Amino acid sequence: MADSGDIFKPSFAAMLHKLDPDDSEQILDYFKTNVLLIREKALLQASVREEKKLLVENARLKNDIADLRVQLQEKNKRKIAKALFAPVPPTAKPAPSLPVRQSDSASPASALEERAERPGRRRRGERRARPKSDTLSLGEEPRVDVSRLDIRIGRVLSIRRHPLAETLSVQVVELGEPAPRTVVSKLNQKQDVEELCGNLVVVLCNVRPCKLKGVVSQARLLCCSTSDDNIEMLAPPPGSMPGDRVTFNNYPGEPDRELVSKDRVWEILQPDLQTDGRGVASYKGAWFEVKGKGLCRIPTLTNCSIH
Repeated sequence: MADSGDIFKPSFAAMLHKLDPDDSEQILDYFKTNVLLIREKALLQASVREEKKLLVENARLKNDIADLRVQLQEKNKRKIAKALFAPVPPTAKPAPSLPVRQSDSASPASALEERAERPGRRRRGERRARPKSDTLSLGEEPRVDVSRLDIRIGRVLSIRRHPLAETLSVQVVELGEPAPRTVVSKLNQKQDVEELCGNLVVVLCNVRPCKLKGVVSQARLLCCSTSDDNIEMLAPPPGSMPGDRVTFNNYPGEPDRELVSKDRVWEILQPDLQTDGRGVASYKGAWFEVKGKGLCRIPTLTNCSIH
């Protein structure tokens, strides 16, 4: 323990010794112990505040890096498209060759026979044959079921109101990837958005990134609602970790790398995403399941559509 001179002035110790010569040392030790504890507590609180600031700043930097990466990818795509559709410079045409005259000894009948024997020549009155294509086949139609959706568990690292839309919020979500994703979504207006920070959520990951009021959204939070003021997020089972995939027992298969807008896969599947009477999420009776951990459910809403 530090000397009393490091904490109290010598005059204080002398005064305490005059007031109570017998117990002055014990009282002084008691004061020193409490002062040191208060100092340690203040240092610990300051370090915790600094750590929180660093975590928020780190999430913001990761978000900025992800936005810059998306912008760079878009720029590269525009460069590639420009190079592909650039006009090809005209090439020099070869000099036309002079027609070879037949000898006078060739008869008109032999010329007609030669013309008739040319391969692929169609006689007058015959229909043009349809071109054969090896690529066309009568195979099965592409599957359209919930296994094409890449649904994973995520953790909300930070959340804020959208700067240009009061009804929207911007979340930074960890999904077990090298960098977190930015998600723009509509949340309950009566709920404090700060309460969602650190919570686990269920995320549709293979939607195409799009701008919502100037902010690029790279995924979709799955939720249920009965009105604009009553929105609840789909909750993962206990023990889930960011990056865990949600599977469906009767629908095996790997998800699409990215859902193509013209295929309208999400629009076709979304009406069959429902919660039952217990609030458990399902697709045509197949539950939203994280293998070995449990089922996804809505906390209070039942028999609702998931969107």
